[in-house]
Amino acid sequence: WDFLILFFCLPVVIFNEITKKRLLGDVSCRIVPFMEVSSLGVTTFSLCALGIDRFHAATSPQASARPIEQCQSIIAKLAVIWVGSMMLSVPEILLWQLAQDTSPVSGVVTEYCTMKPSSNLPESVYSLVLTYQNARMWWYFGCYFCLPILFTVSCQLVTRRIRGTEKKTECRGTKHSQCESHLNCTIIGLTIIYGLCTTPENVCNIVVAYMSPDMSKQTLDLLNLINQFFLFFKCSVTPVLLLCLCRPLGQAFMDCCCCCCEGCSPDTASSEGSADSKLKTEMSSSIFFDKPRESPPPLLALGTPC
Repeated sequence: WDFLILFFCLPVVIFNEITKKRLLGDVSCRIVPFMEVSSLGVTTFSLCALGIDRFHAATSPQASARPIEQCQSIIAKLAVIWVGSMMLSVPEILLWQLAQDTSPVSGVVTEYCTMKPSSNLPESVYSLVLTYQNARMWWYFGCYFCLPILFTVSCQLVTRRIRGTEKKTECRGTKHSQCESHLNCTIIGLTIIYGLCTTPENVCNIVVAYMSPDMSKQTLDLLNLINQFFLFFKCSVTPVLLLCLCRPLGQAFMDCCCCCCEGCSPDTASSEGSADSKLKTEMSSSIFFDKPRESPPPLLALGTPC
């Protein structure tokens, strides 16, 4: 979703700032806010899901032998996160519309997006959109800012407390505990980046809500542009941070890039080197994702020796 924001929303915003014309017209006025709010929802619910996963890993009775989750279960969770985020962002499509303004100095007609529901909507839908517009500031602050930060902090505190009690009975410095702490640092880093990039938008929303009559249109447009570029910064930094902190994922990404650059028939030395790197990646990823290193012992037959 971060790549979708960068490849679709960023060119539209830059084109609008340069030409003062809205690319794709009214469609972009509705789709860009929808995708931006959906991005906040995807990040919020993904951080919550990662926090729950770390909590389950800490409270599992056999955390070191925790099997890898099935692909169908992961796809189902991702579908719930994405579809749920898009469903919560549907009011953004009905809230924004394209407007035009003529400059009193140059007489140039400029296009801009305004937060105003269309009067052609049905009465029940129109009232719901107005209610969403009035509660939009606090909905942003509560769901897309407080929820992921509080959820991540609470899960990390509980996990740290459980790990602290387990360290008294287990040996320290094990490979599994190092991987668990590395995963927790990755989630904390993602949460810090998200909190820093969404704080200016929430502050601006609160300031604009109480001081908008005293602020000019140019100031409001500037604040909106700053908020959008903080979102673009978050979308560009998050994948890089994830690839840097998550070593098996970063190694797999680099191996895929190297495979695309290699020839179709590499020599023996390169094939041996790629095999060794693949083996190291599989070993590190198996430890990183709590995959059991040994197969379970076969079940013994019940009954007497006879």
